[in-house]
Amino acid sequence: MDHLTFTYPEQPSPALRDFSLTIRQGEFVVLCGPSGCGKSTLLRQLKRALAPHGKRGGTILFEGKLLGELDQRTESQRIGFVQQSPENQVVTDKVWHELAFGLESLGYDTPTIRRRVAEMASFFGIQTWFYKNVTELSGGQKQLLNLASIMAMQPSVLILDEPTSQLDPIAASDFLATLGKINRELGTTILLTEHRLEEAFPLATTVAVMDRGALLCTGTPQEVGEQLRQSGHTMFLAMPTPMRIWAAVNDSAPCPVTVREGREWLASFAGRKEIEPLRPEPQLPKGGDVVLRGRELWFKYDKDLPDVVKGLSLSLRKGEFLALLGGNGTGKTTSLKLLSGLRKPYRGELEISGSVGMLPQNPQTLFVKKTVREDLYEILKGRKLSKERQDQRVAHVTALCRLEELLDRHPYDLSGGEQQRAALAKVLLLNPEILLLDEPTKGLDAEFKQVFAEILQILLRRGTAVLMVSHDIEFCARYAHRCALFFDGGIVTEGTPRNFFSGNSFYTTAANRMARQLLPRAVTVEDVIAACGGQVPPAPALPEDIPLLPEPEEASADYKPKPLPWWRKLGAVLTGGVALLLFLQFMNVTDLTALVGMEGMTELASDQLALYAFFIAALFLFAACITRRSHRPDYLVQTPREKRKLSRRTLFATALILLLIPLTLYVGVFYLDNKKYYFISLMVLLECMAPFFLIFEGRKPKARELVIIAVLCAIAIAGRAALFMLPQFKPVIAMTIISGVAFGGETGFLVGAMTMLASNVMFSQGPWTPWQMFAVGIIGFFAGVLFRKGWLRRSRGALCVFGALSAILIYGGIMNPASALMWAPELNWKVILTYYVTGFPFDCIQAAATWLFLWFAAEPMLEKLDRIKVKYGLVE
Repeated sequence: MDHLTFTYPEQPSPALRDFSLTIRQGEFVVLCGPSGCGKSTLLRQLKRALAPHGKRGGTILFEGKLLGELDQRTESQRIGFVQQSPENQVVTDKVWHELAFGLESLGYDTPTIRRRVAEMASFFGIQTWFYKNVTELSGGQKQLLNLASIMAMQPSVLILDEPTSQLDPIAASDFLATLGKINRELGTTILLTEHRLEEAFPLATTVAVMDRGALLCTGTPQEVGEQLRQSGHTMFLAMPTPMRIWAAVNDSAPCPVTVREGREWLASFAGRKEIEPLRPEPQLPKGGDVVLRGRELWFKYDKDLPDVVKGLSLSLRKGEFLALLGGNGTGKTTSLKLLSGLRKPYRGELEISGSVGMLPQNPQTLFVKKTVREDLYEILKGRKLSKERQDQRVAHVTALCRLEELLDRHPYDLSGGEQQRAALAKVLLLNPEILLLDEPTKGLDAEFKQVFAEILQILLRRGTAVLMVSHDIEFCARYAHRCALFFDGGIVTEGTPRNFFSGNSFYTTAANRMARQLLPRAVTVEDVIAACGGQVPPAPALPEDIPLLPEPEEASADYKPKPLPWWRKLGAVLTGGVALLLFLQFMNVTDLTALVGMEGMTELASDQLALYAFFIAALFLFAACITRRSHRPDYLVQTPREKRKLSRRTLFATALILLLIPLTLYVGVFYLDNKKYYFISLMVLLECMAPFFLIFEGRKPKARELVIIAVLCAIAIAGRAALFMLPQFKPVIAMTIISGVAFGGETGFLVGAMTMLASNVMFSQGPWTPWQMFAVGIIGFFAGVLFRKGWLRRSRGALCVFGALSAILIYGGIMNPASALMWAPELNWKVILTYYVTGFPFDCIQAAATWLFLWFAAEPMLEKLDRIKVKYGLVE
């Protein structure tokens, strides 16, 4: 990596800044740094399929060649990547299928696949669960399976992005030991980002430390530790326990890194200086009332499934901090759901005294808005708090959780640790009396862990009861009042941190393993430092004077137009009211024989025609009153002369759609007698896809764009199928308009045409299919063109009026005459008018449905699609 820089879309500052690092063959490189420093962003630059969209500078060379010049097969095979979440990388249903998937994708023959799969299964010890379903595996097994399936392709470089963040201590230790074995015995180059530096550092040949997107320092573990110590950087708090104890004692001996080296150094130190007895363990405040109690709780997710929680009994007092530890899949998260009331046990009693706040294991489940700022204010909605009081509380948690620079970021764009901080801030805004935390320190850097601990201490002093499920043994040993081990659906043992951890072999701290021969009951770094006469680092000070929140950044998404003048508001009320009254009157005409008799249209039908025209005119006037020129997203704002200019591809598509497709329909009606409707549908489909083929030739879209378009079609088809019992009440036109506005006229036409063709598989194909394809498709095309020209505004009212008019004028205007062409024995204006009169009530139902679906779905869907376009580079 040579002078690598990278900036995410719509972000003012780069995520990577002039980053240069050389990794040699066979090295084991540990990449570490504070949460949000750019570690994951850097790793994803090394795998093009996972690289985020944005502006990149600098070069990346792989074995002497530019990474961008490697063919996809070579990159897939030679560069392996294991992600943070095991579930995000598993793609098949069986273990042995997963092991073979990569090799099959690369086209290896069957004997080679069988040999490599068998070899990897033996190397990783997978034989005993080789034929299991992937869903039956624990988190550690899934992550080991991901690693084995990558190694089956024999990569020369293995990249891992915090692979142990969701694993329990034993599974994490086993996984990291396996990585060391791969590096030693296979010579595979490994680049690992990890927060568990205690076990990663002993494996590393090189350590690189990042901060704010730049390389802070690099070298051997000892060299990096000494550099961080001398500079006083906060990353030193994340260094292994032996290194931190050695630095606090300020001894002149060489810096220890592993527990074994730390034990030898401590024995040598004890020979030179006297080791003091341990300080008394902090005592739990007495006298607190029990606020949470569970007695013999039993729970299973289905009556045919085994029990997950088996006879769980626990109690939690006011102001107490209880830590629940245990392996993956033992039932800890399920127990939290029971204690929070999200799930109900089928046996046992639960007593709760006070309000409950819960931080889930996946913080993304708490985010519902497009910025962190909006998310924080969202949780205060419905509470009787003044605006000033809300501002104060949000400012307070923003300062506590250090979110000042993240307020205007999308929550999903944050790093794992930053998401944890933002989710914690939301929960703290509730001021819960009982706080349930599920893996809250996952992804947090060492510095913020101390801040988080101080936040908990404040809550505990206020009387808040805290129950935390965690794999972070060091944190629990340092701050918890009680620790309990969860196994096989229940608590098997509990005690104070010293009683709990000092007797364990694996569920214990590095400090205890290092010092247990001299200080058997020491379980924290602070215990050992104090006994050695060193200086215990002070706890970080929390901010006292909370500053005001920074003002929101200016962005096009926050643009708010000026209010409408009074005369336009009055016109909208009058014309909208008239249109609504006429619509209700049309719906009263339930007997179509009142409109058409044996002699043609009745007198009522003639009156209705005049009202139809008046109704359409009222809708147009209503649209004129509420609609303004559209404020388009930034990616459509160009130079003034180009603002209204359509691309040549769009102009060609316009000519193709407006001329060639009607000509095809004309030929089908008058020369093929409506009988070759499969052929006609195929021709219409090919003609509406032709502009899309031009996109392939012009910019070669990635699979992610095709997937999004396919999903839009699928949503429209599913909506039509779900509401098949309601004639004409379908979301198809609404979804087509949304697609056109989001991705342009060509895509709008494609979604509309494909939706009608595919959904008619369920509702029967016929000569009407090509007409429906054209009618719905042209609506999506016009939506995209009018929006790009700035004539269609992306407000609820404008889109709803456009949708209603499109359903009546375009869909009804095409399908009603088409019905006359298909079914009438002779064709004249009276016949066409008759079909139009009898079809108009159904068109009104379609218009009402389109209005309704656009009213509720347009804004949130367009907002999500805008984010997808910018995030994945789907805009021109």
